[in-house]
Amino acid sequence: MLARWICQIRVAQDLQSFQSVLNWVNMNTFTILPPVATPHLILREMEFNDGRELSRYMVQPRYQKYITHRLKDENEVLAFVRRNVVGQADVRRRIFHLVAEEIMSGEVVGDTFLIAHNDHSHEIGWGVHPALWRMGFGVELGRAMLSLAFERINAKTVWCKVMTSNVASSKLAGRIGMRLDKKQARMSVGPGRVEDIEIYRMTSDDYFDLPY
Repeated sequence: MLARWICQIRVAQDLQSFQSVLNWVNMNTFTILPPVATPHLILREMEFNDGRELSRYMVQPRYQKYITHRLKDENEVLAFVRRNVVGQADVRRRIFHLVAEEIMSGEVVGDTFLIAHNDHSHEIGWGVHPALWRMGFGVELGRAMLSLAFERINAKTVWCKVMTSNVASSKLAGRIGMRLDKKQARMSVGPGRVEDIEIYRMTSDDYFDLPY
């Protein structure tokens, strides 16, 4: 699997090849995001057989503490994966949920998403297996999604929302160059759940001004 995705990454790095994909789909939209490589991870579209690996951490209370979309058991995770894989063929697709595969082991160790909103902004988010927190994978995920948004799909603005109590993710957003835009008190984050929220934002100008 790794060799296949590395090959696709090299193809995706060819701007002309990627542009042909954009032109193939109506109205200059697209359905499949190209894989992205980081020092330790490959971010790629979900596959049907990712469900069991994702369920190993997605149903853990520590993982669910700071997310809005909670899946209660393996069956719900498998159904979630099926919906995402089937949705990859929809040209109206606006939600792209990727998995993070560790290069050395080939195991799925995290996930991330990009949502295209009607105001032409793009929202990103990330999650890592709790056993692998504090190992830098979250920073790799965040930076890769910024790269994907600004360099691959020409996003103008990218933002993320973080629960104020999630100090690690707030620090992560700052480490990848996003700036605190505003705070929202007592925002609904799921059935019966209310949390204070921080919104972090970055523009394309901010991104391309970042030091390498």
